Amino acid sequence: MSTPTTDAADLPDAEPLLAVSDLQKHFPVTKGLLKRQVGAVQAVDGISFTVRKGETLGLVGESGCGKTTTGRLITRLLDPTGGKIVFEGRDITHMSQSRLRPLRRDMQMIFQDPYSSLNPRHTVGAIVGAPYRIQGIQTEQGVKKAVQEILETVGLNPEHYNRYPHEFSGGQRQRIGIARTLALKPKLIIADEPVSALDVSIQAQVVNLLEDIQNELDLTYVVIAHDLSVVRHISDRVAVMYLGKIVELADRKSLYGSPMHPYTNALLSAVPVPDPRGRGERDRIRLKGDVPSPLNPPPACRFHTRCWKAQEICKQQEPPLVERAGGHQVACHFPENVPAQVAADAAAVKAVDQGAAD
Repeated sequence: MSTPTTDAADLPDAEPLLAVSDLQKHFPVTKGLLKRQVGAVQAVDGISFTVRKGETLGLVGESGCGKTTTGRLITRLLDPTGGKIVFEGRDITHMSQSRLRPLRRDMQMIFQDPYSSLNPRHTVGAIVGAPYRIQGIQTEQGVKKAVQEILETVGLNPEHYNRYPHEFSGGQRQRIGIARTLALKPKLIIADEPVSALDVSIQAQVVNLLEDIQNELDLTYVVIAHDLSVVRHISDRVAVMYLGKIVELADRKSLYGSPMHPYTNALLSAVPVPDPRGRGERDRIRLKGDVPSPLNPPPACRFHTRCWKAQEICKQQEPPLVERAGGHQVACHFPENVPAQVAADAAAVKAVDQGAAD
């Protein structure tokens, strides 16, 4: 596998291509014939991050943490409940669909299931060529020639233009989905679990393809995944989500080398180790209990019900997402792997907390 480029991520002063501030999505829960609202599922509850041009941001977490909802909010497939989404300096949070249509050329999405996202009654040529027709774009040598060139770019035979999705394997279908995404030469691609539905032997090929076209076409990615190995390989920075919140955000090397949040440590401890001799050197952290319901999340720190480091302050005060060291942000009162001064401050807070409890 090739290594992802990090040139854009190394420019801290670069203007972000995408800026998300305090983004929220609450799905109302209704009851009775009158559809009276009795609660709300807090799928995404106040997250903020930026994505710079040319970089890849990985979004990881357990199932149900709000990753996919975040991706659909960014592309405005869902309307946000609150917060702000700024793309290329333009606020698109509440932009109408008619005004969003021209921007769809610059923001595209790769879906998780390569088969259900493709119309089985349309040929590959019709599927990949649809963006040209929808946007009313004329090409120099015609749509068919443009589609065949894109198919060749993603590793498919241009002669497959008249075939149907059921005639392809899972990996080939995902390449068709990627080809459709690339048709209009977008600037930002949201990849929602792009390889999770594929065989392990095919995953590396698709990941390498995504990296190659990123370098060739100068693309920016937000990659949503639960496979930490894939995220580590392809991402420049990684954001860890838990129950609708970002609990840790850092560059790839810092997050995998010295994770600060207990939840991130637990996730990394569950990554399989190929070498049997190295398995005994690592302690597996087993979290107790299930993920709480986003309909009624725990107060303050949402991870405190499963955290082995939780103190009284974790149940009363929500930890903000703050920078602890060199761009490494974490939302925890008692973070791990932190510089000495930060660790001393956390110890002081713990002492005050225990004094108040006594």
